[in-house]
Amino acid sequence: MPGTSSRFRGGGLQVELQTARLVSQLRPTEVVTYRQREPQLPFLEDLLRREPAPGKALWVVSWGFDVPRQLRRLRGRPVAYHAHSSGYGFNLPPGVPVLAVSRNTLGYWGDRAPRHPLFLVPNALEPKWLERGARGRGDGAPSTRRPIDVLVQQRKTSAYVLDQLVPELRRAGLRVEVQSGWVDDLVDRFNSATVVLYDSADYWRGRGVSEGFGLPPLEALACGCVVFSSFNHALADSLEPGLVGHQIGCGTLAGDLERIRAAVAQPADWLPPAERLTSLLDACAEPVLLERWRDALEAIDAHWRLRLGGEPALRSAPRWWVRAGQLRGRLRRWLARG
Repeated sequence: MPGTSSRFRGGGLQVELQTARLVSQLRPTEVVTYRQREPQLPFLEDLLRREPAPGKALWVVSWGFDVPRQLRRLRGRPVAYHAHSSGYGFNLPPGVPVLAVSRNTLGYWGDRAPRHPLFLVPNALEPKWLERGARGRGDGAPSTRRPIDVLVQQRKTSAYVLDQLVPELRRAGLRVEVQSGWVDDLVDRFNSATVVLYDSADYWRGRGVSEGFGLPPLEALACGCVVFSSFNHALADSLEPGLVGHQIGCGTLAGDLERIRAAVAQPADWLPPAERLTSLLDACAEPVLLERWRDALEAIDAHWRLRLGGEPALRSAPRWWVRAGQLRGRLRRWLARG
């Protein structure tokens, strides 16, 4: 990672640190920084100078736009790409395994790198969400009215929600909180809200990459909130419209206002079925994801034993070459008919 200080603080950093802690239960694991030197952590350049390739470690890179440069620096060493967002546009060197955190990202690399080892290892919910989330009665509905009717996290939220929907919800008499900045205890904040709005589609469209996994809606569900969300990218992995979550920006402003008011008034009618929610959250628990990491790492170890033993990696033909081959095939069939 580039660093772990507040300069790099965000969801991606939190998830990677959690992943390092989780994987450390399977094998010795170290977080290595490469932009910012930190007193308690090894620095990439120092390690590369001390240990000639291929070395004894499996390196895992993940930081978006930095990935191509990191892969060049780690050439000749066992490496894997922990892929969150998709759409960065780079290609991977032959044989680099991909650990995708969502089916959306898995499908992206399944198309872009079909000859690479691919694995689906979703991000885990931190235990605090499952242990402290106030999911209420057996139907998942909170037993008393919560102090916040509608909670919106300002970061990544669309202008539509902030500039149009929020004012209308307030004019309708709902207690709306727009949270900005860092919150130390998000569990407590989500436990205080009846409805959570999450609309990241415009944010990611503007950046040209995808919503990597979409933990906030799952965290809100773990706290017994009704979730209104966009369904872009990885959010579609878990948020089935009308069942687990509800679409935000659904046709008209009046329609959104009507549905959100109804959800605040009767949240039990808008929450997912208890069995479906339990199944969804159980699949994101750390013990389940730990087993996925175990299986993936064992397969990656076997892959790199073959590669370092001299076995060449399979290569994907460039898209233009595939299209040219299909065109030649159609031309031969047309000539054969003549």
